Amino acid sequence: MPSDAKILIVDDHEDTLYALESALAPLGYRLGRATSGDEALKQVLRGQVGLLLLDVRMPGVSGLDVVRYMRRLEQTQHIPVVLLTGFGADHELTSTAFGLGVADLVMKPIDPWALRTKVRYLFDAHRRHLALEHEVRELRALVKGHGESDQETAARRPLPHPDARVPVQRGQGAHTGELEQDRT
Repeated sequence: MPSDAKILIVDDHEDTLYALESALAPLGYRLGRATSGDEALKQVLRGQVGLLLLDVRMPGVSGLDVVRYMRRLEQTQHIPVVLLTGFGADHELTSTAFGLGVADLVMKPIDPWALRTKVRYLFDAHRRHLALEHEVRELRALVKGHGESDQETAARRPLPHPDARVPVQRGQGAHTGELEQDRT
């Protein structure tokens, strides 16, 4: 995730976008907005999104459709998504959403404090995950570049005998003698 990654807020109602932006502003993260599923997908595919707050029901491409598409692409499948709904708890929606791997399903009206807590955790965890992936790629490249000659050298070197690493214990004879005396 680029250092300029943002949290993308997607809703087809301007007042909801404004309320969510106001709730998240104290976190200090870069925020983006989209008013449709199509617009959200375009921004996600540009690679600048580190977390998506996404309304479930929108005209055209729904929030669930956006998530389905994102999960099929390697570059977007791990971006955390928090789905937002104003239609109350629905078993089918909950089952579908979590089946698609969303991080959370939040009912409107939204508690700003709870939302900030979830967003901070998910956004920071995603950034740490991507930083670790980047570090692993660098280490693999380093090992691949240096590993061939080191592996060839190690393959030619004989392995030490296992007993060669065990230090000799002092006084073993005394214990052996004591055992022999006990047996007689």
